[in-house]
Amino acid sequence: MGAVSEGQRAGRTPGDPVGRAVLSPALTAMMDAVGAHSGAVYLLPGEEPVLEMAVMAGLPRSFAAPWERVGLGAPVPVARAVRERRLVWVGGEEEMARSYPRIAVVLPYPFALAALPLATGSKVYGAVFVTWPGSHPPELSDRERHELQTGCERLALRLERAAAENRPVRAEADPPAAGRDKTADTLGTVEAARLVARLPYGLCSLDPTGRVGFANQAAADLLGVPVDGLLGAPLWASVPWLADPMYEERYRAALISRHVTSFVALRPPSDWLSFRLYPSATGTTVRVVRARAVSVTAPPAAVRGEDTPPPLVSMSQALSLAGALTETVSVQDVVRLVAEEIAPTVGSGALALLGARAGRLHVLGHHGYRDPHVVERFDGMPLASPTPGTHAVTHGVPAFFGSRSRLEHFYPARQFTADGFAAWAYLPLIASGRPVGVCVLAYAEPHDFSTHERAVLTSLAGLIAQALDRALLYDAKHRLAHGLQAALLPHSLPSLPGIEASARYLPASHGMEIGGDFYDLVPSWPLPAAVIGDVQGHNVTAAGLMGQLRTAVRAYTTVGQEPAEVMRSTNRLMIDLGTDLFASCLYLRLDPARGRAVMARAGHPPPLLRRPDGRVRVLDLAGGPLLGIDPEATYPTTEIELSPGCVLVLYTDGLIESPGVDIEEAVAGLGRRLGEAGDLPLEELADELTGHDAAAEERIDDVALLLLRATGRDGD
Repeated sequence: MGAVSEGQRAGRTPGDPVGRAVLSPALTAMMDAVGAHSGAVYLLPGEEPVLEMAVMAGLPRSFAAPWERVGLGAPVPVARAVRERRLVWVGGEEEMARSYPRIAVVLPYPFALAALPLATGSKVYGAVFVTWPGSHPPELSDRERHELQTGCERLALRLERAAAENRPVRAEADPPAAGRDKTADTLGTVEAARLVARLPYGLCSLDPTGRVGFANQAAADLLGVPVDGLLGAPLWASVPWLADPMYEERYRAALISRHVTSFVALRPPSDWLSFRLYPSATGTTVRVVRARAVSVTAPPAAVRGEDTPPPLVSMSQALSLAGALTETVSVQDVVRLVAEEIAPTVGSGALALLGARAGRLHVLGHHGYRDPHVVERFDGMPLASPTPGTHAVTHGVPAFFGSRSRLEHFYPARQFTADGFAAWAYLPLIASGRPVGVCVLAYAEPHDFSTHERAVLTSLAGLIAQALDRALLYDAKHRLAHGLQAALLPHSLPSLPGIEASARYLPASHGMEIGGDFYDLVPSWPLPAAVIGDVQGHNVTAAGLMGQLRTAVRAYTTVGQEPAEVMRSTNRLMIDLGTDLFASCLYLRLDPARGRAVMARAGHPPPLLRRPDGRVRVLDLAGGPLLGIDPEATYPTTEIELSPGCVLVLYTDGLIESPGVDIEEAVAGLGRRLGEAGDLPLEELADELTGHDAAAEERIDDVALLLLRATGRDGD
């Protein structure tokens, strides 16, 4: 369905009567039903995996500025509600800090939150969140849960009907603040005004958006601004010396938590004032009095002039972006975050991230360009080339071009390919004093970059550079780890008479992603052998020891040692190497002509045997201790069946271990999958048995799998 139309906030739905809102009434009805004090509706714009805020109620929209546009993969409750298609509940400040630290950094206040998907049986249209003050119980009641789920189901059905009738629901104007208090009607407007005017301290009334709706003369005198100058604007906008993020943060704390808060502020040159905020559903009352003398340990923040524009990025947005950048791991993570969160925040329509290495530019990623060639032609460009990007990298100075004519004025000899944009910012990415690349932001319309905006963009470039520098190092280690792992494991499995084989290896998703899992198939004479093992650890040491063990097993097999002796020799080798690590291992001497195999085991998970009739047996047979523990250890052997059609499954513990799952249940589950899929071609069977692990975003351990099928033939 079409959802949010860019730049539209009119609240008009095509095909509906003029001015008929869909989202706002549904949101406010849900909030009223459960006593929530704020909420928002997000819509999915077409096929793009991004949630866009369409309407917000109860709090100023600026409070949610970092989350006006949320990627479906973002670690925030509304995105999780859509991903998992369920209600997500955050019961308080501690749970928010534990589960969603990026939100807790920006909004470190006591409040509860519920997020739900807007979904029908066949499609997700968006999401809703509502919040309560910190006084809400830590659990959502059954009544509240029912009201929210019912409200979201009704709204999802309306969105479904609108889509079927080709009436896309668009973003709407945020609903007005709650109705005014009836106290004035009871006392009489004139008498209430006289009462407030006689008070010896200042009083201001702020609506839920923070704008001053009333101020008495005492407040005007204390603040140094006429009453008319206060009305209709937030205090920190009309009172220059209150234009400090700290004071706005105290207001945000009061409004979100619904707790009384206070702060003191210096009215230049030397008058200290005390502000006390009393929040409610209809707004906030502010009491202003003179404060006792306050010792000053640092000069007050610079006062913003009356003509200074509002900040490009708020304090909450800056904290959110900085927190998000610290969570990026790979270069593509950085590109994705800059595209989804930073570029939209600063009004950019497209971006390109280019790295600088070996005297050349290298395209790391881009977003928003209709023609990828516009960016990709810079890949491999020498840094000596006269372009804005290379100049930013080599000189470390940002460049801002508000129009194409200005760009061509500074680079007249350069023929620029039309990219569909009209203004550009070239931001050098400097980390630890050295250039790592350049970030190019493109704007759809000519753009006047103010001094403030240039400073903000340059600061953001510093954050991006630090994240990119870490990501480049991670990617380099990632490539090194995979290269080392590939070198230590067999490049291919040999062809053996009467045996068909297939193998898989999946690295862990943490650390260097290199581990000690190994497998091998040894075409020795007179009988071949198969081995699988797991060296403790996920690092270069474990990988190196794994390579030594695999080589030793091949050598002991080649010289004709029996399975038990191969294991004893390998155990003594590990102890002689003086390592603190240990390893599990499973060794098989294969005799397909007789339909038998001899197994020796050193603390390794038991293999599975699938017979031709589909029955699966767990071969939990006798074995010895882990390798590298006891120099006198012995390893008994057992002969097992390997008749034509039998399938042996050898695996490491990464295939069956996962948090909260019993090992025996996991092995039984693996056996069931083997029983059901065992007749598949061996390559397909390997994919089936590792499919869940291959698709998992988080693997705490690496996985090795070796499948052996007896064919009863002399060759494959």
